[in-house]
Amino acid sequence: MNAPVVIGPTALPELATCLHRPAFSQVFVLADTNTARLCLPVLATALPPGHHLIEIPAGEEYKTLATCDLVWDLLTRHRADRHALLVNVGGGVVTDLGGFCAAVYKRGLAFVQVPTTLLAQVDAGVGGKTGVDYQGFKNHLGVFQEPLGVFIAPQLLETLDPRQLKAGYAEVLKHWLIADSETFEHQRRLGWLTDDWTPIIRESVALKQRIVASDPLEAGPRKLLNFGHTVGHALESYLLTQPGREVLHGEAVAAGLVCESWLSAQRGLLDPEELDRIETFVFSVFDKISFVLLETEAIAEFARQDKKNAGGVINCTLLQGVGHGVYDQPVTETDIAAALRHYHRL
Repeated sequence: MNAPVVIGPTALPELATCLHRPAFSQVFVLADTNTARLCLPVLATALPPGHHLIEIPAGEEYKTLATCDLVWDLLTRHRADRHALLVNVGGGVVTDLGGFCAAVYKRGLAFVQVPTTLLAQVDAGVGGKTGVDYQGFKNHLGVFQEPLGVFIAPQLLETLDPRQLKAGYAEVLKHWLIADSETFEHQRRLGWLTDDWTPIIRESVALKQRIVASDPLEAGPRKLLNFGHTVGHALESYLLTQPGREVLHGEAVAAGLVCESWLSAQRGLLDPEELDRIETFVFSVFDKISFVLLETEAIAEFARQDKKNAGGVINCTLLQGVGHGVYDQPVTETDIAAALRHYHRL
């Protein structure tokens, strides 16, 4: 069942009401070094007196069990019991890691999500997926665990630099490509920037919630939400192993959208004209990620560990036309390498 999601002007007042419940023995706030500095002042009136701050380093490279150990250690030192609450304030790294830490601490600690990036507000902070990276593989360890609630304050997006804001747009675009061709066509004519993100956030969250409600544990239709992520995760994971070449998750997903759209066209599922519109729009927003052709096979190898795989088969979500995703489409490492070469040539 989907957790309640509050979006817009009432998010922070309702967060305050939630956090001041007498049922919670203690309140812990998890933030990274960026959100502690930029976002906690915005949330100051919502946080209860006497809460404990747990601050972790910012960045995907810290989305690990070692960071979880820091969180669990501080919870243990403060004698957090199962009636405590963890408030995760941050982007996808914090919401994923914090949810995972809460889900396994003493077999389950209540938590709420306060996503502070566009990517987390439209995707990572909603839907109950939690997890951490392991041995270089994205979200390799994790559980499904819904929070008590998700509180989305669009004004927190004002704390983001343009690159972070743009990265979140990849997940918005993904939603349109798998389920809303009309909005995709409308938005690609308008461009990606807007003065008010609230309507876009509401639409994306509603779309994701509909899909998650039909398939909470990703046995079927929820796999649609992985469009762009088979190649995107492989590319992101590979570049995380290359010092100085890290990319943001949304940037890698944008590349994955192009690659997996191309694979869709190669199979006759997507018209060439549709592929051209997708590629043109993606590259109007995102810079191309640089890699050399000799790296394509090494990148593709990371897809062997994709969570959607079954029986040694790499299962991918593709497009059967714009606005219509299809899941459980088998692809090979050779297919992924070919898609990466196509992306490289564009």
